[in-house]
Amino acid sequence: MKAPLLRDDIVEAARSWIGTPYHHQASLRGVGCDCLGLVRGVWRDLHGSEPEQPPPYTPGWAESLGTETLAAAALRHLVPVEPGEARAGDVLLFRWRAHLPAKHCAILGAPDLIIHAHDGAEVAEVAFTPWWRRHLSHAFSFPGVID
Repeated sequence: MKAPLLRDDIVEAARSWIGTPYHHQASLRGVGCDCLGLVRGVWRDLHGSEPEQPPPYTPGWAESLGTETLAAAALRHLVPVEPGEARAGDVLLFRWRAHLPAKHCAILGAPDLIIHAHDGAEVAEVAFTPWWRRHLSHAFSFPGVID
C-alpha cells in the first residue's frame, strides 16, 4: 500500500480506468470490467493483491439471492461512512429499487461526479445526478485513507 493513501490517489487510479469496455465479471484495465471489477482494480492499484476473490455471479444475482452480498463484502474490507458524508475517492453502492439489495458500485470522483462501469458502456465519469443520489444506499472509504 502507498503511504499515505490520499483521496486524489484513489480518484486518479479510478480515472485511469475510463474508457475500459464493460465486461461482466472482468477486472482488467483497458480490456474489460464491470462495476465491481473497477473497484477491484482500483484496490489492486492502491493495495496490491485483492483481499478475496468474488464468487461467480450472474447479472441478476442480487435479485435472486435477496441478500446484501455486495454490502457485506464491502464491510469486510472497506470502512463504512454515512452516504451523505461520502468524499472523493469513496466507494458508493446503489440499489435499483428500495426493496432490492445494492448491486451497483461506483467511486466518487468529486462531489458531483461518479466513476463507474455500466452494462453496455465503458467506464466513464458521469454526473452524480439526483437520480443516482436517490438510489445511493451505502458508502465506504478505502482503508488507509488520510484526509
